[in-house]
Amino acid sequence: MRYFLLSLFVLLSLVITPPIQTSNASITIIDRKGQPTMQITDGDVIQLQITFAQSVPHQKEVHFLFNDTTITLCLVPTGKKSCTTDPFLSLGWHWDINSNPRDRIIVQASDEGGELVAESDFITVKPRPVVLVHGFISNPETWALYVGANGFLASIGLQGFAVGDDQVPGKLNTGNMFDPAERTNTIAQNAEMLGQYITGVKEKTGAQMVDLVVHSMGGMISRYYIARVMEERDVAQLIMLGSPMGGSDCAVLPASLGFYLPASIEIRESYMRGVFNQQITHRRGVEFYDLAGTAIHDAFKSPCTGIPNDMVVGFDSINAIPLQSSQITDIHSNLTLSENVFTDFVKPLLTRDTVTFTAAPDPVSTSQTESPLDFTRVYTGHVDAGGSTELTIKIDSGLTVASFALFDASRSVTTIVRGASGNIIELSPEVNGFIQLDDLSSLFYLGYGFQNPKPGPWKITLQATDKTPSNGTDFAISVYFMGGAELETVSSTLIPKINEQVRLEANLSLGGQALEIIQAQAIIIDSDGSVETMEFPAGRNISTTWNPSKAGTYAVDIVVTGIAPDGSTIERTDFLAIEVQPDPTKGQITLNLVVVIGVVLLALFLILFFIFRGMQSAFRKVRS
Repeated sequence: MRYFLLSLFVLLSLVITPPIQTSNASITIIDRKGQPTMQITDGDVIQLQITFAQSVPHQKEVHFLFNDTTITLCLVPTGKKSCTTDPFLSLGWHWDINSNPRDRIIVQASDEGGELVAESDFITVKPRPVVLVHGFISNPETWALYVGANGFLASIGLQGFAVGDDQVPGKLNTGNMFDPAERTNTIAQNAEMLGQYITGVKEKTGAQMVDLVVHSMGGMISRYYIARVMEERDVAQLIMLGSPMGGSDCAVLPASLGFYLPASIEIRESYMRGVFNQQITHRRGVEFYDLAGTAIHDAFKSPCTGIPNDMVVGFDSINAIPLQSSQITDIHSNLTLSENVFTDFVKPLLTRDTVTFTAAPDPVSTSQTESPLDFTRVYTGHVDAGGSTELTIKIDSGLTVASFALFDASRSVTTIVRGASGNIIELSPEVNGFIQLDDLSSLFYLGYGFQNPKPGPWKITLQATDKTPSNGTDFAISVYFMGGAELETVSSTLIPKINEQVRLEANLSLGGQALEIIQAQAIIIDSDGSVETMEFPAGRNISTTWNPSKAGTYAVDIVVTGIAPDGSTIERTDFLAIEVQPDPTKGQITLNLVVVIGVVLLALFLILFFIFRGMQSAFRKVRS
């Protein structure tokens, strides 16, 4: 009977208790500091709190809605009036589903049955600022069309900050086009500078979150920042334009001259795929997008990377890691200049509404497949003012493509090509894919190629022009072949410790048959420009060892000459990159040494103290 009366009482209390009306509850926005606010910036960390006019008779689940979509929830305990959600990111609150801006929004709350119980006052939402990150051998001027009152960003109501523009502290050093021999920062050092700049933008705007829009090498710098430098998440999304997630073979040209080191080593395929991508994997919830230029589809028109590509970055490099990629028919240097790129790719991402944001997980480790291109060695030299230099490059038989790329820091020389027949070949865009890039930030200057080239010695003459500097200019030429012999190289590790033995192996084959190698070298270029050469023994499946004596990033060019079945010589080169790790015990050894010295000094002090005290005692006895 007692249980019956108790149950009846509970039932009557539920019936008699009037339903909670919307007007009897209020919603409060709480900022990161725990203070109520009615103004936020898109992406801020906030909490939502609901407070009822009276205590709830039983636990109540409250759903908070934005644009009729549940964004978070909390539970009001029995007998309590309020509950507060966990902190969350207000990403996409400034934009509606049609990418239209909204400066004021309302948050609603409903019970578990879907009945609305509260509605907030109008909340002011400002858009996130955009941080623009330039790439290799570049500067903030890359983003001239994006910033300013008439820029792309201003046209949709966004404020842009180009790293290095002096709006806030922080500058990158990815190479000085007017002094190519000057050392660059490493990716890690540039990521620290990016962090300083982002901090300045947040302080200046009051925002907690920024969008990163980046070009080329700016993608690697931004990835490092997100994975290793960023403390609390402050990047909403990473929007990349032509960022080579798998590197670019074109980078071997300036590196061979000791230019733009160490950045020109870090762009190598071997470094990006074998070193960087194996270590820089954390995304901290940030989604990655990358736009690939795919203007080049014919191999003979592609000077130094696989097809399709944007001249220097291949589509396969864009997709070397899991991300969301898109394509546009354009070349690399135009990606920051094209209004179509902004309208069709960048703008839709910057104006996403809240329901499209998801937390990106760290990717599962994937195998890294390098480009199938086979290069001959990089030919380097100097052209004097008013003079010329001639090279002889041997073209093997059985090749389907031979493609040439010339790097000349002054962008001033001309080239004359004589085929194996001895005749001058008139280069044209249609027949040879001839291209001349006057962009000083490009990885090459001239490019051209040939389908089914006639085997034999080809003569390449580089001739100065009236634009060539008075002290002349250095150059580098790479040639890749398709078809013919293949060089396979292996390093026992690409991330050794100091003094750890690195075993380098090389195998040259033609049609699956291993060829005899009569000469082979490993040319090791330190990031400070110094060069070391290691010799291989002759034979098949040859190897040598290297013991790095100091930490740093090294280019390792393995150049081999083999003998074809018909007795002719074949030359091939593979371009590796090795990052030698600092000695992890060095700091510990130094600390241990300090401790030992301290103990010795303390012991010596104590010994001298007791000797002095003994002498004092003896002196007193003598006096007495």
